[in-house]
Amino acid sequence: MAQVQVKPGEPIEIALKRFKKVLQQDGVLKAARAHEFYEKPSDQRRRAEAARRRKIERNEER
Repeated sequence: MAQVQVKPGEPIEIALKRFKKVLQQDGVLKAARAHEFYEKPSDQRRRAEAARRRKIERNEER
């Protein structure tokens, strides 16, 4: 679980910005979006395969 300690005298906006950064680094937002709707296993495999192919193509261009 992501936590951020608010320092004495620190504006809440700054602490919120740090909290959002921690959430992004932990992958919490990405996981929440992935579980927002049910995805059939066949669709999951198809999406993963497409991502794998994109990654390979990107590496071949370099």
